[in-house]
Amino acid sequence: MEPSVQQFHCGLDDLSRDVLDFERAWRPSGRSKERAIRESFGISPTRYHQVLVRVVESADALAYDPMLVGRLRRLRDARRRTRLARRLGRSTTRG
Repeated sequence: MEPSVQQFHCGLDDLSRDVLDFERAWRPSGRSKERAIRESFGISPTRYHQVLVRVVESADALAYDPMLVGRLRRLRDARRRTRLARRLGRSTTRG
């Protein structure tokens, strides 16, 4: 008997899994991501990103999709470094 998906991902609620699935599948197209978020989830883009930030920090999300969560964490960290460098008046290029 195969274990159910729920057994592997019991720590993530449906919205969290759906947000990760949306991020994995999202490709720029004719419609804006903000519009796609509103249409897919019925929530504002601000609320969506609040959920995404929370989910990306969770160990359950990392177990659910390690490649995606790792990529999202790297992007988040790069944006943080850029903001910090801008505040400190430094260049963001490495060299």
